[in-house]
Amino acid sequence: MKLDAEAFRNWDHKAVTLLGMSGVGKTRLARVLRQRDWFHFSADYRIGTHYLDEAILDDIKEQAMGSPLLKDLLRSDSIHIANNLSVDNLRPLSAFLGKVGNPGQDGIGLKEFKRRQQLHRAGEIAAMHDVPDFIRRAREIYGYHSFVNDASGSLCELDDDQVLDVLAQHTLIIYIKATAADEAELMQRAESDPKPLYYREEFFDAQLAEFLAARGLEFAAQVAPDDFVRWVFPRLIRARGPRYEAIAKKYGYVVSTTQLAAVQNEAQFLALIESVLGKG
Repeated sequence: MKLDAEAFRNWDHKAVTLLGMSGVGKTRLARVLRQRDWFHFSADYRIGTHYLDEAILDDIKEQAMGSPLLKDLLRSDSIHIANNLSVDNLRPLSAFLGKVGNPGQDGIGLKEFKRRQQLHRAGEIAAMHDVPDFIRRAREIYGYHSFVNDASGSLCELDDDQVLDVLAQHTLIIYIKATAADEAELMQRAESDPKPLYYREEFFDAQLAEFLAARGLEFAAQVAPDDFVRWVFPRLIRARGPRYEAIAKKYGYVVSTTQLAAVQNEAQFLALIESVLGKG
């Protein structure tokens, strides 16, 4: 939605969507707001605990079935496997998404990798459609005054206008744009600790083909998983930037990571948003 500073100030039950790459400060800000009567809706948590819960557990159980002892215990219902996924610990979801490449290096085959990517996309779309109902539930059931949607970094990759329309109708969309220095820091983190990512299929296919050619490889199964993630991450940032910008231009507003880093409490956040809306 589009608002001026006064309308935002007078909005009794504020609801915002935080948009941007993982690592720009969305979850940190949501934690700050959570201390001041804001309901923290984590898209990744919703995806992992609701839409991909069974798929994640099936993958873990399949791994466990490779052990004769665990296989016997599982088949006899002697043990129970459950996710311990939380807003602050999304590792089960990340592990399920995985990295394409050599199975001997914990890579996932191309067909299975793409299946998981599609499951994640469907789960993310569904989670974003849940936002209006969670805004209602947060207020009516749990008594929260305001609402923050901590969106996945891949929101700009979904190519689903209905999702953006729903979010724009019910929330103020704030794109957190990384400065050049912070973007370089994100790349450094990806270099030192490459993590599983969601890729738009058209982008992924083009990048994988380019990577295989550059490395002189014939098949995805020959790819070193971490090597591909390190190689593709800078390209992913460059590809996502214009997409985030387009969403912000049509539906919302932009703040920088530098501006956000200075926010230490709710009052400072509200003042920042009012200053941004006052310019627009």
